[in-house]
Amino acid sequence: MRAFRDRAEAGERLAAAVAALGLGDPVVLALPRGGVPVAVPVARALGAALDLLMVRKIGVPGNPELAAGAVVDGPAHQAVFNEDVLRGLGLDRADFDMAVAGELKVIEARRARYMGGRAPVDMAGRDAVVVDDGIATGATVRAALAGLRRKAPRSVTLAVPVAAPEALAALEGLVDGVVCLSRPVAFRAVGLHYDRFGQVTDDEVIAALAAAETDKGDME
Repeated sequence: MRAFRDRAEAGERLAAAVAALGLGDPVVLALPRGGVPVAVPVARALGAALDLLMVRKIGVPGNPELAAGAVVDGPAHQAVFNEDVLRGLGLDRADFDMAVAGELKVIEARRARYMGGRAPVDMAGRDAVVVDDGIATGATVRAALAGLRRKAPRSVTLAVPVAAPEALAALEGLVDGVVCLSRPVAFRAVGLHYDRFGQVTDDEVIAALAAAETDKGDME
């Protein structure tokens, strides 16, 4: 038996741990797609709104697998760069203006599809709870957290069922709190800690977010 049956069960267990923090004004932010089914039980337990925190990698010209940075859900200035990579290649942020604009369009289209036209939650002064299904290297989460801070939340809590200890340690200084149920020393991949870890489809994300919106409405 691995640590978790599936993402839903991991979310239920994570929800109990996050609820124990007693956050005053929480908003749950899921990293799609895998973070959404984990985040749904967390939002339900907190009686909180569920929104998305979307990230798109910006690849280096000629080597798209090498990340020069990432674009985080939000206005055009929400781009986070790896300055060491830029210096090493003799590039600057202006070299990526077209790439940033393109990725922002992808994010905008996906947000519209996933959220059905619902406006993003205003995070100013709120307690953000960032949820994913696990953390391996932490690169995507690091970019997401950097972008989120620009939205002026009162606090940021990172909540995941499982994470590589080294990656999580590198992220702890970027947040106000961490909830992680499992930090296996012999970490190899997130999916190895679930019995069922299939790809989450767009339709599943849309259905989960719609159900969360209904749950929130029933509690108001």
